[in-house]
Amino acid sequence: MAVYEYKGFDSQGKGTTGMMEAESPRLARLKLRQDGIFTTDLTPVEETQKSGGIFFQDKIPLSETAVMTRQLATLLGSDVPLMEALAALIEQVEKPVHKQVWVSVRDRVREGASFADALGQHPKTFSSLYQQMVKAGEASGTLDLILVRMSQYLEAQVTLRKKIFSILAYPVLMMILSGLILLFLISFVVPKVTSIFSDMHQALPLPTIVLLGISDFLRNYGWVFILLVLFGIVGLKRYIATPGGRWHFDRVTIKLPFVGRLFKIMAVARFAKTLATLLEAGIPLLPALAIVQEVVGNKVVEEAIEKARENIREGEGIAEPLKKSGLFPPLLTHLIAVGEKSGELEPMLNKVSQSYENEVETTITTLTSLLGPFMILAMGGVVLFIVLAVLLPIFDLSQIVK
Repeated sequence: MAVYEYKGFDSQGKGTTGMMEAESPRLARLKLRQDGIFTTDLTPVEETQKSGGIFFQDKIPLSETAVMTRQLATLLGSDVPLMEALAALIEQVEKPVHKQVWVSVRDRVREGASFADALGQHPKTFSSLYQQMVKAGEASGTLDLILVRMSQYLEAQVTLRKKIFSILAYPVLMMILSGLILLFLISFVVPKVTSIFSDMHQALPLPTIVLLGISDFLRNYGWVFILLVLFGIVGLKRYIATPGGRWHFDRVTIKLPFVGRLFKIMAVARFAKTLATLLEAGIPLLPALAIVQEVVGNKVVEEAIEKARENIREGEGIAEPLKKSGLFPPLLTHLIAVGEKSGELEPMLNKVSQSYENEVETTITTLTSLLGPFMILAMGGVVLFIVLAVLLPIFDLSQIVK
């Protein structure tokens, strides 16, 4: 269906604007008239605005989704009907691409679909976790409270991402600039300085030969190297997109030295936080674990959760199957066991998720603090090699002159 942007007046004569989906302009005007809106202008949204490019049609940033969820919870908590709350949200959205998503959700609700089913049209924005939480809220009549919990969950994810980004921004920027500087030196500066040695009939030192070889290769075949790197990246991404490739990639990442534990702890923290959020919403354990599998972000951990689900169906608790997998830290399985016995599983999961999120932040901070000096030493080593490669032939030439 096409998307139209409209301007008009409501039954009270107040000006209103918005967007809606319809199969034709006539049906769009008919829908608006049924809603008590008399249109003065109806224009189709351009394809470039509508889709924002094929890659961004259904995707809204997590930070904006968190804000809109919080606002929707506030409106519903103030006894505003869902349709009016969605209309209020749509008026606040500025980007046409993002507005289209909420318009589509509102139109599906108007046609009789549940709010959860309407959100299911846009899985790139509203995850399975989001949809199941909303479904539980609709079933229990506590949609506003569920949306508050969902907004808290999303806000925590946004905060963690911002912390990680702020920690990694400086070393990544430093790495890129250092690489560009070295590439410029080797490709343009070094050849001009070392050109005086090309006509020399005496043997050159090994560092100079290596430097000249690297410089010639980059100037003559640098484009081939770049193409190979690009093809390698594309090939790796396609391999990871396959189920088997993703499983092997995730298995390798959690076994890497230094950073492997970091990836594992990030998956475990996401597991604990998501499961706690679902259980607090009243979703039973087995369906909650099925949802967690989809959002944990690691195929190896996902496989361990599936095995745990099978054992739970046979009557076991959740702690022992997770412990047998060897992927979940003893602290997590112990607290889960305590929570199961005491009937306070959700608070235990929240505590352990907060603990592991703090560990992730601390680990990343430590690694980046070590990365800075390491990069400086590496940069200094490369510069020292270039200086020696240039100066050694000069020293040899001065000895010949003497």
